[in-house]
Amino acid sequence: MDAATRRARLLLLLVAATVPAGLCQTNPDDAAALRSVMGAWTNYPSSWNSGDPCGAPWDGIMCSGNGRVTSLRLSSANMQGTLSDSIGQLGQLMFLDLSFNSGLSGTIPASIGNLGKLTTLILAGCSFSGDIPKELGNLLQMTFLALNSNKLTGTIPPQLGLLSKLFWLDLADNAITGSVPISTGTTPGLDLLTNTKHFHFNKNQLSGTLTGLFKSNMTLIHILFDSNQFTGPIPRELGSITSLQVLRLDRNQFAGAVPNITNLVNLNELNLATNKLTGSVPNLSSMNVLNVVDLSNNSFTASAIPAWFTNLTNISSISLSSASLTGEVPQELFNLPQLHEVVMSKNQLNGVLTMPGSIGTQLQTVDFQGNVIVDVAGISNYKKTLLP
Repeated sequence: MDAATRRARLLLLLVAATVPAGLCQTNPDDAAALRSVMGAWTNYPSSWNSGDPCGAPWDGIMCSGNGRVTSLRLSSANMQGTLSDSIGQLGQLMFLDLSFNSGLSGTIPASIGNLGKLTTLILAGCSFSGDIPKELGNLLQMTFLALNSNKLTGTIPPQLGLLSKLFWLDLADNAITGSVPISTGTTPGLDLLTNTKHFHFNKNQLSGTLTGLFKSNMTLIHILFDSNQFTGPIPRELGSITSLQVLRLDRNQFAGAVPNITNLVNLNELNLATNKLTGSVPNLSSMNVLNVVDLSNNSFTASAIPAWFTNLTNISSISLSSASLTGEVPQELFNLPQLHEVVMSKNQLNGVLTMPGSIGTQLQTVDFQGNVIVDVAGISNYKKTLLP
């Protein structure tokens, strides 16, 4: 068999594996399951009133060559109702997206845990309530799990730590309580998710410490834990996850000194604002791609504005309000080429605030309100928002 023939046969196999609805007749069990799911909804697509889901076809449905439903995508379809337990009977389903249907409510059925081939589950932006089913831990092929922006309560099931292929985990903007589960000798935990790139747990009611959650072999890119009730120290292990690009721990109750994070050279956003952090302002001198930093509203040891800030040539936003800064403001701060805003209000900065003749062209806002600055020099050099 020549190479061209092999490629042609491979293409035919791929096409046969998943084809648009309309080219085959639906497996009877799948058709019955879909109709049961439909029975719990209103405002579903009009095409769902026709005969065969795969053959008609129904909007949002994709099927395999032998009539098994493999994908159900009805995002932003203005549907109302609940998600029937019958969803768990679609045994070949790989992709389920019902996101941004705010009229979908009730609990997430535990039967979803029967969908052993499911790789993607997106229920974001609905009105689901109740607990996250522990049965989701059965979905060992799962790579993308988004349950954000619902009304979910209860705790994070430790069984999610079994999803070793998970790339994206988004539980943000719910009312989830309790601590983040850590594995023990007998139970799994989220510290086992070494292949996951996104931990989005922000805007919940999570509490406790993060001790034991992070490991040096993790490959996380985004850690969004802001707007919760976490306590204790920021784990030092965070400083060894060199893949990190965004770290948001703001609006919690973390205490103690910021650990060494100089190895986070890929970080472009760092937000530790509104905690109970003490010790020195962290050293960010190695973060050459850092774009946004906010360390405001902490209890750092009184110190001058760090000189290394002027070396962060990619920085666009610096916020250090209520950060115990003292001394004079270095003119070099305003020369940074990408700097859009600098906010250092409510400190003990003093002397004369001098706006140099050469100011970065992107600078829009300079806020030093609530300090003890005695005068502003070179004010004619700057025509944008200046709040001395």
